[in-house]
Amino acid sequence: MSSLEINSCSYSQVTKLQLSPPLVEDSNSGLLREPMSAIEDKPKDVIKFTAEKLSVEEVSQLVISPVCGAVSLFVGTTRNNFEGKKVVSLEYEAYVPMAEAEVRKICGAVRQLWPVKHIAVYHRLGLVPVTEASVVIAVSSAHRAASLEAVKYIIDTLKAKVPIWKKELYEEETASWKRNKECFWTKKD
Repeated sequence: MSSLEINSCSYSQVTKLQLSPPLVEDSNSGLLREPMSAIEDKPKDVIKFTAEKLSVEEVSQLVISPVCGAVSLFVGTTRNNFEGKKVVSLEYEAYVPMAEAEVRKICGAVRQLWPVKHIAVYHRLGLVPVTEASVVIAVSSAHRAASLEAVKYIIDTLKAKVPIWKKELYEEETASWKRNKECFWTKKD
């Protein structure tokens, strides 16, 4: 167990601060172990595709951890215009098993690149009216740089690699399915 000694100039006392949780005795075995709060806070990836309205608060709560000083969020919402046309809503479809697998790969890549704790990626399917969230991404880390960079990487990579299709519904026009300009399988050489 490590501790940090801090000398105070005005008090000439030494204070020791715990840097890791103290071990507790297991009542069943008598052995020392980490407290349950430390065990329950193992890194997790939470991925959900749903037709339900997304809650930014719910997604952000999934990644909060007592060992993290940063929670970074990206919330993608439906805007009311595109290329001079009035947008009424968006509609999303996905091949969910493949989309979930791709998001898991993205989470794995994030963990190789940055020291993050928890990751949550929620994407809405079906109709998404103007101002409502289509995607909510939350990442926690000890410091802000890692979570901010991870969130950017996740949304950029999601748009490029995950099989999600979007249809824009316009006020005065027939809707059509669109490809993401960032999507790797639709780019021309």
